Amino acid sequence: MLRPPLESGQYTSAQFARAASYLGVRLSHGRKGQCWDNAVGESFFATIKTELLEEVSWPDHATAAKAIFEYIEGDYNTRRRHSSLGYLSPNAYEQSAIPAGAGLA
Repeated sequence: MLRPPLESGQYTSAQFARAASYLGVRLSHGRKGQCWDNAVGESFFATIKTELLEEVSWPDHATAAKAIFEYIEGDYNTRRRHSSLGYLSPNAYEQSAIPAGAGLA
């Protein structure tokens, strides 16, 4: 998990981009100030608001957190297809990226 940067410019720095490239990580943002910098994240939050959160009043934080977890792990990651992932679900995309026979330690 990435820690929040001290300054937002750290994620748009050339050094960060080189490190990501070296590690085989595709960055989800472009140059500083582009309106589509966080399109994938914005799309996710719009989806979860529309499909889960808009019409429900949660009795407490724990109940809401559990519902969000169940939505993400039970529906979003397993069934929802994404154009940015070649129209695969996040789980299917991750499975296709793991070399055959490679175990997760």
